[in-house]
Amino acid sequence: MRDVLGKIIARVGDELPVSAMPADGTYPTGTSKWEKRNIAQEIPVWDPNVCIQCGKCVMVCPHSVIRSKVYEPNQLDNAPPTFKSSDAKDYDWRFLKFTIQVAAEDCTGCGICVDVCPAKNKAEPRRKAINMEPQLPLRSQERENWDFFLSIPNPDRRQLKLTHINQQQMQEPLFEFSGACGGCGETPYIKLVTQLFGDRMIVANATGCSSIYGGNLPTTPWTHNALGRGPAWSNSLFEDNAEFGLGFRISIDKQAEFAAQLLKQLATVVGEKLANSIVNAEQKDEADIWEQRDRITVLKQRLYSLFTVDGSQLTESSSQSTITTKAKQLLSIADHLVKKSVWMIGGDGWAYDIGFGGLDHVLASGRNVNILVLDTEVYSNTGGQMSKATPKAAVAKFAAGGKAATKKDLGLMAMTYGNVYVASVAMGARDEHTLKAFLEAEAYSGPSLIIAYSHCIAHGINMSTAMQNHKAAVDSGRWLLYRFNPDRIKQGQNPLQLDSRSPKLPVEQSMYMENRFKMLTKTNPEAAKHLLKEAQENVNTRFAMYQYLAAQQLLKPE
Repeated sequence: MRDVLGKIIARVGDELPVSAMPADGTYPTGTSKWEKRNIAQEIPVWDPNVCIQCGKCVMVCPHSVIRSKVYEPNQLDNAPPTFKSSDAKDYDWRFLKFTIQVAAEDCTGCGICVDVCPAKNKAEPRRKAINMEPQLPLRSQERENWDFFLSIPNPDRRQLKLTHINQQQMQEPLFEFSGACGGCGETPYIKLVTQLFGDRMIVANATGCSSIYGGNLPTTPWTHNALGRGPAWSNSLFEDNAEFGLGFRISIDKQAEFAAQLLKQLATVVGEKLANSIVNAEQKDEADIWEQRDRITVLKQRLYSLFTVDGSQLTESSSQSTITTKAKQLLSIADHLVKKSVWMIGGDGWAYDIGFGGLDHVLASGRNVNILVLDTEVYSNTGGQMSKATPKAAVAKFAAGGKAATKKDLGLMAMTYGNVYVASVAMGARDEHTLKAFLEAEAYSGPSLIIAYSHCIAHGINMSTAMQNHKAAVDSGRWLLYRFNPDRIKQGQNPLQLDSRSPKLPVEQSMYMENRFKMLTKTNPEAAKHLLKEAQENVNTRFAMYQYLAAQQLLKPE
């Protein structure tokens, strides 16, 4: 960090010799925390007396600068004088203390956290439980408070109720302080997935915004926890990222299969009970995975003892040599016996357009992979070109007169396979629905596809109130919330659950909150009027179709 990346940050990277670069192309993670950009003129400040401890501000923060923790009161013994805390309100945390802390030097000042805060100060109605204040007078004290906050132990992940946002948001994010646009609509989803599964994630990232803010040297926001566990991340091209990620899955599965094979062959040596418990472990939740890791630690200790004594090689007979060889092989791949979570991440330009053929191939494979589409409805990274995800009537490059075609329904296409988990989510419209979809998708043993509405600066919106655009899109029916879970078929239930309510806003009200639609009313009012009418008809038809599909009863076999 000091000798290579630090010099690049200092803009003297041209002085580095080739020999200073990592020979294998890998870079350390968790390095964005060293930048301390201090770009925000105002930062959010927490008011513990007003806060209801809902966790919403933590969830929507695009840059992971707002964190919450619960902890024993004695942790405050050496707290800085300006460090804030309050009694935890959740019954599960009675007698504990609660803190929301902001990383002042990493905040971009987007203000989304303030907009989503539901807690009003009764004494001053214009203020909430979190409010924007000038950064500079607070910088020094908040630097000290942040460092102290990080020293407080994180809650035990096994004890958290992950379906409750206030508890789930206690999970440590393993994606932090990215250089994405202030108020980015994509990064809260990435942060969420790292909180849930980041300590065992393998990520194939398609070229696009997520590859730029995710892997632009000299630093990376992908990070790791205190145990050194975090996502393994790599970028591939638009056209082949899905196949790239499928390769991860096939490789991991093969190594896990080989590891299980070796373990069975060495069962009498390492212990039948241990071997059986590892091979048959369910690994469905945090507690299961924690226990499996403990078993793997014991296994490694026993394997290592087979061929070393105090670090020295043992003299071996031929039979011992065979055991030692297998033990060494198993030792090198034993970690693959812990469940790995493979994710393919990219934007709509990748999933709907250039990479669609590969994505379709991966969905058809039936493999246990997770696909996260960060749908900004436009090619964001390259300057705002139209994609097949761009909605009717939106103005974009190559659609200067408003897009005439209807948006491609990627989710409906994926559902036709019947064995793919599909969810359409919008965090700003219903955050608990988003959380539920991520948990269900990862738990599903097969392909899963999450299409996440991601607001973007290219939409021509106020980024500080962008979550209101999510809500308006859903309330007007322009964006549907649903989950298609094939596991429901086994229970005799319709796999499709339409989670959106009937539209209660006209499409016009939702669309004209955004300049990408509104500008057409200035340049070509007649075309805008015509396309608006068609857009409303399309929304009505699509909602009715999904409503019909979700209402169908499964036919029982005779």
